[in-house]
Amino acid sequence: MNRLFDHKNKYAAPWIAILLLLVLTPGCSKFVDLDAPSTSIGVKEAFNTQSAATSAVLGLYNSTALRYISLYYTGVTGSSADDVRYSASSTDYDQFAANAVAVDNAMNNNNIWAYGYSQLFQINQVIEGLNGSAVLGTDFKNQLMGEALTWRAFMYFYLVNFYGDVPLILSTDIDQAAHMARTPKAQVWAQIETDLTKAVGLLSADYPSADRARINQDAARALLARVYLFEKKWQQAASVASEVLQASAYQLNMDLNTTFTKDSKEIIWQIANVTGISTYGSNFLAPDGVLPAYILYSSMGEAFEPGDKRREDWVMEATVSDKQYYYVHKYKDRAGTGDEYSVVLRLAEVYLIRAEARAEQKNLSGSLEDLNAIRLRAGLEPLDGLTQSALMLAIQQEYKVEMFGEWSHRWLDLKRWPSLQGKASRADDLLAPVKDDWQSTDVLYPIPAQQILANPALTQNPGYSNSH
Repeated sequence: MNRLFDHKNKYAAPWIAILLLLVLTPGCSKFVDLDAPSTSIGVKEAFNTQSAATSAVLGLYNSTALRYISLYYTGVTGSSADDVRYSASSTDYDQFAANAVAVDNAMNNNNIWAYGYSQLFQINQVIEGLNGSAVLGTDFKNQLMGEALTWRAFMYFYLVNFYGDVPLILSTDIDQAAHMARTPKAQVWAQIETDLTKAVGLLSADYPSADRARINQDAARALLARVYLFEKKWQQAASVASEVLQASAYQLNMDLNTTFTKDSKEIIWQIANVTGISTYGSNFLAPDGVLPAYILYSSMGEAFEPGDKRREDWVMEATVSDKQYYYVHKYKDRAGTGDEYSVVLRLAEVYLIRAEARAEQKNLSGSLEDLNAIRLRAGLEPLDGLTQSALMLAIQQEYKVEMFGEWSHRWLDLKRWPSLQGKASRADDLLAPVKDDWQSTDVLYPIPAQQILANPALTQNPGYSNSH
């Protein structure tokens, strides 16, 4: 079935205009606890002094685009799986939940694609500015460059997973970007690897700010381990994950209720805010009797083994208008002042990465050791004596109940795991029975019709059409 482009949008603004509008919105005037200058700065002046260069980099953590990305790359894309979903009825949101995203879906165009490229444009500005600076000290410059490269890899990781082939824009050349065709995904993945490998070599093991709110060497490593896993490079994934797991700075937080507080030792990287109220707490929780913006699919709320502490501490069950709902309750603070930021990377994922990579290498004992570290923290009995296939299923279950409601993990995992039924992916196995409109091509979102209208060099993904 093809999803059609509504002709009423044919005069929509070109994507590059949207991108520029977003990029030029001031976003680096202040950053929590990081001593950023309080005044905005021009691009040419941004790398003449350490304070100005720092301010430019901090803008990546506090941009307008990121405020949208951190929510929609969790809530909207997660609804494509069986994870979280928007609690109200909305055409754009409903299309993601039904896996029937139209090519003219405004959420797909603005909040997934355009804000992603807006953030990338700002990242490339920083990289070019740092490369062109002759006044910054080497160690200082290396740290900032490592942060920017990790950011670029992070953004392309999501875009290539959401869309497959995407334009690989590595400069601030607007004319080139406006006419660039889609880059083969293998080349995009290679660039992600290149950026992260270089970043690991540039970054310090120490955090450059308080509260792990900026990227350090282990943050780049954790993301690189994930990238290797997605590329099925099992040995590299296990090796890089081990480097993070061996660092003394991190440990699993045995109190699940404080796992997501800003001083949790489990956190590898988090995005700071002024109030201590995270993007997720404010959107995943609500006053009694009121639905929050995002809720869990019922099947996710019921996916836990008996005795799993994560069900007790990380899932809230509520009745609204005589109907039962499940909420994400990883974050406890909803409004006012709290002690939570928005977690991007944490140690539990690194354990799961190594568990999966080891299982794929038939190191079953090592894989079980990592998997059981997560299970024991959740109050569950350790597993033992599993075959490789049974162990892989157990790992998939732990990903589901450990990483739900975080950065689209469930959606991306279902798409990358192989089918057990001879289909294209695990998404076919598990989503086709519960999504009426499911088709295998839904694992990629459509390239927004507005982008193709503005840049005819872009082509559409299979299963979609721009005709009407």
